[in-house]
Formats: sequence, C-alpha cells, structure tokens
Amino acid sequence: MNWSSFADFLDMGGYALYVWGSYLMVAGALVWEVVLLLHRQRQARQTVQQHLLIHGSDQ
Repeated sequence: MNWSSFADFLDMGGYALYVWGSYLMVAGALVWEVVLLLHRQRQARQTVQQHLLIHGSDQ
C-alpha cells in the first residue's frame, strides 16, 4: 500500500478499527503475560523461602 499522508496510514484504508484494535489486543495480552509471569516468579520465590525456613538449608 502507498499512503499519501500519515492520516491515510492511520486510517488503514477504512479498516483502522480492526487493524489498530488487533494491535492493541496483542499488546494487552503481552503485557498481561508479563504481569502473570512476574506474579508466578514472586510466588515461587516465596515458596522456596518458606521451604527453606521450615526444612532448613541442609537439604
């Protein structure tokens, strides 16, 4: 495609809602995945710390 202006690029040939909405949904899913990974990492670290407190570091 060849756009004559930035506004034409943003309009995406009349499909802007679908195109930019798709990009927004993917970006949101990626951000959500990072948030979930950080949460699971924090939980895993807490579990390991609790295990070490209960059982000691001899194991």
